[in-house]
Parts: sequence; structure tokens; C-alpha cells
Amino acid sequence: MKNKYFEEKKFDILENRDVSLFGAFSCSGTVRFSVSIPKEMAAESVVMVIHKDGWGGKKELYGKVRFTDVKNDGDCLTFSHELNFKKFGDTEDTDKTGLYYYHYAVENDEGTVYLGGERPLALTELKDFVGERQLLLYNDAYKTSESYRRGVVYQIFVDRFKRSGKCGVKEGAMLNEDWDNGIPQYAEYPGAPLPNNMFFGGDLYGVAEELEYIASLGVSTIYLCPVFDAYSNHKYDTGDYLSVDSMFGGDVALRELCDLAREYGIDVILDGVFNHTGDDSVYFNRHGKYDSLGAYQSKESPYYDWYNFSQFPEEYDSWWGVKILPRVDSSNEDYRRFICNSVIDKWMCTGIAGWRLDVADEISDLFLEDLRTAVKERNPDGVIIGEVWEDATDKVAYGERRKYLLGGQLDSVMNYPLRAAIIAYTMHGDAEALRWATETLYRRYPKQSSDNLLNFLGTHDTERILTVLGGEPCGNRSNRELSTAKMNDDQRRVAVDRLKFAYAVIAGLPGAPCVFYGDEAGLEGYRDPFCRKPFPWSNINRELLRHYRRIGRIRKNNEVFRDGLFRVLKLTPEHFVYVREPFTYGDEKIIVAASRVGKICLKFPDKVRKLYGADEQVREYTVNEGGVEYFACPRDMNIDEII
Repeated sequence: MKNKYFEEKKFDILENRDVSLFGAFSCSGTVRFSVSIPKEMAAESVVMVIHKDGWGGKKELYGKVRFTDVKNDGDCLTFSHELNFKKFGDTEDTDKTGLYYYHYAVENDEGTVYLGGERPLALTELKDFVGERQLLLYNDAYKTSESYRRGVVYQIFVDRFKRSGKCGVKEGAMLNEDWDNGIPQYAEYPGAPLPNNMFFGGDLYGVAEELEYIASLGVSTIYLCPVFDAYSNHKYDTGDYLSVDSMFGGDVALRELCDLAREYGIDVILDGVFNHTGDDSVYFNRHGKYDSLGAYQSKESPYYDWYNFSQFPEEYDSWWGVKILPRVDSSNEDYRRFICNSVIDKWMCTGIAGWRLDVADEISDLFLEDLRTAVKERNPDGVIIGEVWEDATDKVAYGERRKYLLGGQLDSVMNYPLRAAIIAYTMHGDAEALRWATETLYRRYPKQSSDNLLNFLGTHDTERILTVLGGEPCGNRSNRELSTAKMNDDQRRVAVDRLKFAYAVIAGLPGAPCVFYGDEAGLEGYRDPFCRKPFPWSNINRELLRHYRRIGRIRKNNEVFRDGLFRVLKLTPEHFVYVREPFTYGDEKIIVAASRVGKICLKFPDKVRKLYGADEQVREYTVNEGGVEYFACPRDMNIDEII
């Protein structure tokens, strides 16, 4: 039985659609599962063994389904069965949402072969039941934002993007006037105390001044790092959730930015830091700077129950032991009401279109559910993206299996697995890592979640992507050494070529491609805070910028990218070719062909449009080493033999 090809296909009965690429469905849906077995195996029966996730000691729900519909299918026998998820299990009214696993038991006169695996179609033999297939059932009403996925997302660390000169410097802050060459304030070593009170003076008016530039990148959403009043330059130590920091221009500047951005077809979303506050805040008020009775000051404080003290007032829960970031109990009802009513209401009414949630895996299920309700009541198309670093469908945090994508919490998540895979492929040709981060994750995630993934190569928490792709590794170098470390000319040339390749690949994949401010301009830098340098307005890498603009136009102007199906045509250490095929939007499918090593020769049945650079009609095309090309062709064109 070795080297036999087993295949699973799935068909959604209610939607009348082939859903073989997916493994996440509405909990009241009906899907026909079909398994094709080579005739030479002489299979007598196929049994689907399915069980609900038993993480945390929960009772597992088991079921066995014998496939009784058998069809002679050329060289195979195809066994099928329609599975009604609503009727699966003990009763029809039991909530069926959640994570399941399943495998197939194929019986013949020699015994039983067990099949599973991670590929969308191909089934592989299992050993000791390791590698079962995953099935996720989500709420019937689960819908995600449609406007968010229209184009590119642009992430801005406000203090470092653009200085308008309209905002003053508040008490306790230091202004670094050297925008072009200034070095961000850094600690002696990672984790050492740091005041984080040195600013470069970027503000929201500066962002508004550059909306035309931002729009030229194909941007439809601006994602702002925290803007609320806080002591630090990074603002992840919130001081007041109901006020935009005065150094950023205050509430008026945010409203004006949202209004003006809409004229460019751009939405604005905010970074919601709801797991912790600053110790220097209205709510904790350790330093007594606010006109409030903070939790640190008195047990009679209205905010006291928001925090967990082990020994009042000096010992309290904080984010990863960082004392200036006291952790909030996000399951606290009063805190949930405050955020989901007062905070969400104010800023959604101001004009923002959604939220990116900081450290979502540290926030309670209750909070996430209440927040989703609040956001969607104010804007049904509002987006909620969670910071999750792993596969969000089977994520375990603090001993609990999380429910991010079942319909009651997040629209989607930050796609860290894809970032790692794109880097590994670009640098080393790791095709299997890329296959897992695309085919496998798109099968595991609800399609509407995949469509809203935040796909990025760098953020405020990572090294600059240009440095990753061309610079020397950090090694044991000190922060002092890293603060001035730069690539030489040869390293930069290699890094720029690799970045052009990586961005062109990621921009066409399901989800919204995200650009961290300055990546498109050639900004480099090592770990935080060196990845947060001011935007190089006086020294933009024009080659990179042209590339980002061209790719951004392709991404925004072709509707198929909003929710098109993804299918791999070829994936090897040398070449990655995939297609986005219309699902709801678009009349054409788009092929993305990336040649990491060597060349790819493509031959189409008829002429197609080459989209990168000047549009032209081609029937044959050779993609050179290091190149990525986009081709648009009729949705009914057969492209399986083009390579």
C-alpha cells in the first residue's frame, strides 16, 4: 500500500459549492465528504472517525460514520457521505461550534489503514494516529469585515512617521531634534529599565499631511500604533483611554485624520491595549499625576478591582513582570463595561473603523466576546484583528483552548506563521514551511478569517525586514553596538532584491498585506527600539518605493484578492506559483509566479495580461531569477499545464 494516492474532496450542499480546500464550516452546514481509494487496494469500507477536542480534560464527543455511497471512479473507488454538522453528536440543539479532529479507517481483507494529514486534498497514512485532520465548526452568523480587505494596510508608529510642528512637548518628555540621524533611546540590555520618554515629535497631523503618499501604496487601511494619552513614546502604557495624547494632536487630530482619510478611500483602525495599563495612569495613578483616586493609591478606588494585588500596594500582577505595566483583569465586569461601552463608543463615533488587539491571548474570552458585540453594533463592518503569534485555530493560552475564530470574538489575526515562512523561503528555500503556512492554515481557518488575515513582513515588535534579509544577525552584540549597526552597500543590494521578492509574494496571498511604515522606503534596524527609527523622508529608496507602489496598485485594483480562492500550482525550493480564483468578486483569476532560483517558463493556452509594470499581453513568459510576476487571465482558462 506504499506510495498510493488517497484523496479527500468536500462539497457544501447548502452553498452548492466545492469546498475541498477548506476544513472550517458553519456549525449548521451539510458537507459531503468523499474519499477516493485506488482500486488495487480492494477497499471494502471507509469509516470516518471524528471527535471533539478534549483539551483541558473536557469530555470528548466521538462519532463514527460509515461511508455507504460507493462509486466506481476510473482507477479509484470513491466512498462518500453527507455529514450534517447540526445533527452530529447527542442532540440537535447542542452547541456544535468548536474544534474537532478526524481520520479515516479504510478496511480491506489485509486489515485497516488509517488516513489523515494536513494537505487540502491528499491524504496520507497515519502512524499512531498522529496527524489527524482538523475540522473547525464556527457560528452560523460569523461574518468578517469586507472593507478591511480592499487593499493594503499601512502600520504607523506615530512618533516616528512625520512631524507637523503643530504639537508641543509635554512635561516629562524630551524631544530629539535629529529626525534624519537620531538614535532611539535604548536600554543597556534587553529588558533593562528605560524611561522611554524621548520623542522625535511625529503626530497625527503629520500622518494627515502624507495621505496622498500613503494612498499611492494601494493602502485602504491605516493601522495606528497606540495613540491614547500615555507617558512613553510607544504608548503601550495607556494613561487615559478616553484621550488622544496631546503630543499627537489630541482628539481633534484623530477626528480630522479619520475624516480626511475617508476622502482617499482609507479607513483608520487603532491599537487596543486592553490587557494592561500604565502605572502612570488615571486608573492606577502610582505617581499621583492624575486627578483621580487610582488603584495603587487606595482600596477605595473605583479602579481597585480592575487589578490583582498580592500585597497592596507594591505587589501586583503586571505584563510579563514589567512593573510599569500593571495587568488588568479583563474578565472584570466593570472594566468590560467601561471599555466596551465608553471607550469603544467614543472612538468608533470619532470615525475609526476597527481595532487591532494587543496580546489577544492574554485577554479573557468574556472580554473578547463583549468587545466584538460592541464593535459590530456600532459598525457591522468594523474589523477586529488579534495579536496571535501561532495558529489561531488550536491556540492554547494559560491552559485554555482559545475560541478566536468561532464567530464570537475576532475577525482574524496577525499572520506571524506566514511571516516566518516567507522569510524562510526567501532566504533558504524552505518550501514545506511555506506550504504549511499557506495551504494548511487556509484549510484550518474559516475562509472569512483567512480573507482578513494581517499579512506582514515586519512590525514594531520585529527587526526591520530589510535587516533580516540582508544584515548580519544580532548575535551577542550589545544594544550600543546595534544602535548604529548598518548594512554595507553589497548587503543592502541583496536585501533590497530579497525584499522586493518577499513583498510581491506575500501581497497576493489571502488576507490584507501590511506595510510597516518605512519598509517601502528602505528603513533598516535591529530589535526594538531600533526598528522604530524615524521615517527617512530625506533618503527614500526609490527603487523599493516604486516596487511597493506597483504591487499595491495590483493588489487594490483586482477584486479577486478580496476573497479569491488560493491554490498552489507549483511549490519547490526554487519556484512558487499560485493562483487566486474568483469566489465572490472578480471576473479574472490571477497567477502569481515567483522564481527564487533559476527561471520559470510559463506557456498559457491563450494571451493573458501581465500586470507588473506596463500592462501587456503575453502567451509565453519567462520569469527570471529573483523575479515575481502577476498574470490576469479569464476565470475559465485551464492553467494546470502552464508550467
